[in-house]
Amino acid sequence: QVQLVESGGGLVQPGGSLRLSCAASGSIATIIFSIQTVGWYRQAPGKQRESVASITGRGSAIYADSVKGRFTISRDNAKKTVSLQMNSLKPEDTAVYYCNIALNWGQGTQVTVSS
Repeated sequence: QVQLVESGGGLVQPGGSLRLSCAASGSIATIIFSIQTVGWYRQAPGKQRESVASITGRGSAIYADSVKGRFTISRDNAKKTVSLQMNSLKPEDTAVYYCNIALNWGQGTQVTVSS
């Protein structure tokens, strides 16, 4: 089993930045983390969960059109962490952000973009 813990969310003004982190632990995580794709997803109130960005074990990244050029995903396989740097935040980025690896989900971290 893989345990995932997200952190770094909070309240930020439009145009601001946040850096989210996702830490993986567990015996299975030690085996699979470096070879599995990790994804960041978000879910706004009343909306379906959507993919924001993902990164393969080798570091290839894919982004949703809505965040391209503003968000950057990165990973540290040695530390079993994945980060999401979010710049130029917009009110529509407000959501609970989750990370996912191999069908395992964290508890999420709230990001609120508001003046």
